[in-house]
Amino acid sequence: MTSNNSNNISFFGGVDRIAVLLYALLVFVGFMNIFSASYDADLPFFAFQQEFMKQLMWMGVSLVAAVVILLLDSRLYHMYAYYIYIGALLMLLLPFTPIGREVNGARAWIGLGSISLQPAEFAKIATTLAVARLMSAYSFSIKSLQGLINVGVILFIPFAIIVLQNDMGSGLVMSSFLLVLYREGLNKWICIPLVMVIVLFVCSFLYTPLFLVVILFWTFVLCSAMMTRQWQLCVRFGALVCLFAVLLYSVSFLWLDGVLEGYTSLLIAIGIGFIVAVVYAWRKNIASLFLMLVLFLGSMLFVPTADKIFSSMQPHQQQRMLSFLGLQPDHSHVVMSKTAIGSGGFFGKGYMEGTLIKNNYVSEHHTDFIFCTVSEEWGFLGVLVVMGLLCAFIYRIIHIGERQQEPFGRIYCYGLASVLLFHVLVNIGMTTGLMPVIGIPLPFLSYGGSSLLAFTIFVAVALRLDASPQKISAYH
Repeated sequence: MTSNNSNNISFFGGVDRIAVLLYALLVFVGFMNIFSASYDADLPFFAFQQEFMKQLMWMGVSLVAAVVILLLDSRLYHMYAYYIYIGALLMLLLPFTPIGREVNGARAWIGLGSISLQPAEFAKIATTLAVARLMSAYSFSIKSLQGLINVGVILFIPFAIIVLQNDMGSGLVMSSFLLVLYREGLNKWICIPLVMVIVLFVCSFLYTPLFLVVILFWTFVLCSAMMTRQWQLCVRFGALVCLFAVLLYSVSFLWLDGVLEGYTSLLIAIGIGFIVAVVYAWRKNIASLFLMLVLFLGSMLFVPTADKIFSSMQPHQQQRMLSFLGLQPDHSHVVMSKTAIGSGGFFGKGYMEGTLIKNNYVSEHHTDFIFCTVSEEWGFLGVLVVMGLLCAFIYRIIHIGERQQEPFGRIYCYGLASVLLFHVLVNIGMTTGLMPVIGIPLPFLSYGGSSLLAFTIFVAVALRLDASPQKISAYH
């Protein structure tokens, strides 16, 4: 019998069996769909050129990796979290070396002979470990500006490297950690401006800079009022800034031959108002207001850079974004994807009977668009089963996180759940035309060795942290 004072576990002792079962079902369902979508009758059944055979190999590698992780001392993940993070950052730089490979316009892969790996998938694990290590420290406070800056730096570095690889989809996954910060006590009125920054990029294609700045300014004013509970002061401040902008524009129009446009006048007024607000927050020692002002400044700087970010995208990425916004006809991927999803009906066409999938009308139908295979062959009923398994698995990870006695394990589990939820929502959203096509896999179902191995390691670490004898004895 294992002693409660030991940190070693017997094989699978204390491991959450429901989570393991859900994981196994998802991997099995994924393999069955990959087999259906990629089987080539012209090749020998067991030929390694068959995509499903490669996936089967990665399933074996993932199983071995999971077993090794479950047998390691759970304290290692806390002790070496920062070292793993640094190693992941170095790994992210490898695609820029001669061993790097470019796939679909993104130089985000490294080649090891016939095997390709995507470092960004493993960077998600390392980033979650680093965030959990930082936020579980006794000196950390989610309400302090320094604490949030430290978390932001940890998230920004891998995000920046991934974006430089032209892999915007994987980079945006870092935004999912907002849910972790909210769970650990981040003020909800700070979350709204953070989400606003993401929305700004999309809205920059639809609205003028003047309109965006006005909306952005009043969003921050109202959030500051809700957070500080000084409604009268904040609203009065916002009104004075807008009034000053109107006066500047009027003076320029009437006496200075229109030197200042409306947008320029507003920026000048906001700039002066920003300085006044910073001085006020500093003198009154209102940390939350100071943080809000920092977020506002970052958002203001983001507005004029949106065009540059869009210009740096590959042509096919620009087309996907414009198609999503309705500024261009739907991208062919999305059109055929929605057609395949709708053709499945309620019960589907039957396993390996998906005509649109089999005839390659939907490209990447075994990778990022695997959801189309599920929909066409299994129908609405099959989609409900798959989505039910995914939701149940994410809920189970959250449940595991909530029962942790140490904050490190809880934060890590919430990081895992957030990344999974982001992948599921965005992947299904882009295949159904509800979100732009940014190319991220559906966890455990999409073909891809890097994705399967990384998510398996991700989950195995959470299960190992949960299986600690100290935690089990305390919980039960």
